[in-house]
Amino acid sequence: RPVEAPGARGLRRGEGKRRPGRSRGTPRTAETAQRIKRSRRLKANNRERNRMHNLNAALDALRDVLPTFPEDAKLTKIETLRCAPNYIWALTETLRLA
Repeated sequence: RPVEAPGARGLRRGEGKRRPGRSRGTPRTAETAQRIKRSRRLKANNRERNRMHNLNAALDALRDVLPTFPEDAKLTKIETLRCAPNYIWALTETLRLA
């Protein structure tokens, strides 16, 4: 019997961890593979859409507290991100000097 390396699990060939729900005995058909691929793409698109909605909501909340001239001017995303540190610095200086 060979000596096992430190940290070896002692599993025999074919006894490793497998993901549940996938059997090796049933091959996927092209149609099934396409369905799975489409499902994954739809889920990824949905995650990205939600991420962008959350990002835009956060930027809108930040725009609401940043002063703009004129009042009704909407800052772009990059303008919002560039103005935020300056505004935070100005508020900090106001508090420090008060």
